[in-house]
Amino acid sequence: MDDDRLITSSMLAEDENCEFSLRPRFLAEYIGQGNVKEHIGVYIHAAKLRGEALDHTLLYGPPGLGKTTLAAIIANEMGGNLRITSGPAITHAGDLAALLSNLAEGDVLFIDEI
Repeated sequence: MDDDRLITSSMLAEDENCEFSLRPRFLAEYIGQGNVKEHIGVYIHAAKLRGEALDHTLLYGPPGLGKTTLAAIIANEMGGNLRITSGPAITHAGDLAALLSNLAEGDVLFIDEI
């Protein structure tokens, strides 16, 4: 086989870096939804001024609007880590308790599909 192929079925190292860089990490990099961005920006700024974590926030809408991306941006802007789970994965009260007890201060818990 020719090693200089232009197309391959495997992911290359440079592809992995590109894939992670496509998702915005900061609110300023997020495109669209200006009203949502403005409100979240105010919430983040106020929480930082108070020196507190951002309080409970509900992001809702149909799939594909960027709710998970916004949760990741909030976590990044606030200096915490993002923990993601889905509503159907939480079947018992103990499931939620385990998730909450594993959060560090400043972490963001994003529950998708609630």
